[in-house]
Amino acid sequence: MVLPIVFYGNPILRKKCLNIDFSSFENRKKINHLIQNMFETIHKVKGIGLAAPQIGQNIRLFIVETPSFSLNGENITNYKEVFINAKILKIHGKECEFNEGCLSFPGIMGYIKRKSNVKIEYYDQNWKKQKKTLTGICARVILHEYDHIEGKLFIDYFSSKKKEIIEKKLMNLYHKKIHIYSQ
Repeated sequence: MVLPIVFYGNPILRKKCLNIDFSSFENRKKINHLIQNMFETIHKVKGIGLAAPQIGQNIRLFIVETPSFSLNGENITNYKEVFINAKILKIHGKECEFNEGCLSFPGIMGYIKRKSNVKIEYYDQNWKKQKKTLTGICARVILHEYDHIEGKLFIDYFSSKKKEIIEKKLMNLYHKKIHIYSQ
């Protein structure tokens, strides 16, 4: 099922999310169903990442699915992962600038500097604890989605001049607050 996307202005986007209690089978089943719906949603809207607050859920969950492509000589293979109760252990590497967008901010893009590597600890979709270091576009998407579960938005990285330029678009989104993509 394609889920409604929460837009800028909805207070859930600014909340620090809560850890998921997956001690019960029922709760794991609900989370697995939610994950399936989140992947259906990003396929429908052609996204590459989605965090739970973007669908109105105040939980530490995000998904990433990058397609295979080439960028600045870097060959990217398809990367698909579920991050439950993620915790960043280290952000390092070369600082790179990239034009980012966000499903909660349709029509708004901006150049953001982020480090090229991230070391992260999380539970995967099979409820197994993982610890990985990821680089390049995968690291960027993870950092973007991780910001969501921390209540931080990509526009927070924009200069005051850039925020001034997009102010009208932000106000339009603020008044909509939610969008349901048609099936």
